[in-house]
Amino acid sequence: MNKQNKTAILNRLKSAAGHVNGIVTMVEQDRYCIDVIKQIRATQAALDKVSQLILDDHMHTCVTTAIQGDDQDERERVLLELSDLFAEANK
Repeated sequence: MNKQNKTAILNRLKSAAGHVNGIVTMVEQDRYCIDVIKQIRATQAALDKVSQLILDDHMHTCVTTAIQGDDQDERERVLLELSDLFAEANK
């Protein structure tokens, strides 16, 4: 992972952690349920973006290296890994 991507990912994760802490506080304060749910959804969206950034970086580094390499088993492993990831997401 390059330094710029890592920094962006860490910043987003720290932001999401702050949102989770805020949600905990909202629940402790018995805040309005819909407001809590909205914050949960915003946090989920932030984590989805982090996942997307990591996957994009993975495809541009690890996957590209495996596909361009000479090791057929490694190519198949990486492709199966991606296939499994998307199968899991579609459950």
